[in-house]
Amino acid sequence: MKTKFIDEEIKYIGSQLSPHWIYKNFKLQGDAIIAFQGECKVDLTEMVDIEDVINNEPIYSKYMLSFITEQFGISLSEGVFRQRLLMCIIKELLEEKGVFVVRNGDDLMIDGKKLSVSIATKSVTSILIHTGLNILSEGAPVSASGLKSELGIEDTKGFALEVMKRYAAELDDISMACTKVRGVIE
Repeated sequence: MKTKFIDEEIKYIGSQLSPHWIYKNFKLQGDAIIAFQGECKVDLTEMVDIEDVINNEPIYSKYMLSFITEQFGISLSEGVFRQRLLMCIIKELLEEKGVFVVRNGDDLMIDGKKLSVSIATKSVTSILIHTGLNILSEGAPVSASGLKSELGIEDTKGFALEVMKRYAAELDDISMACTKVRGVIE
């Protein structure tokens, strides 16, 4: 799993959740996860979460830390498991910083306020995951919490690098764990 933090600000609008977007834009071929910061504004026409479309709930954040990952050769179900693993890693890292986090599926909540958005979907060639963490909470359409504004995490790039490092290491470790066991026959 390749990792990269993109230093330039990118406005996440939903269209980035497409096959080979990471490869075409950042030359990372194969399984990869990237992170970047910027405004997030996903209109209903770009949303892949049908429940949010039905409920007329577009996504907006004035300033968000976004993670996009593309992974090949896995099912949508495994992709959702990996999405939840990513959320658990973020939760774990925040708790190491003394922040109490409640995870409900793919949502992370701080004091009843939403910190994250996340979706996993299937393309014709891969599984795509977007996870966004509010850096600033003001202007969000729901009661929100932010990494900087509420949690005091100033080094959001360092935070992102650690999340990606742990995620890649966990997936590598899972892969290695699958290779060290002897099969059993009944």
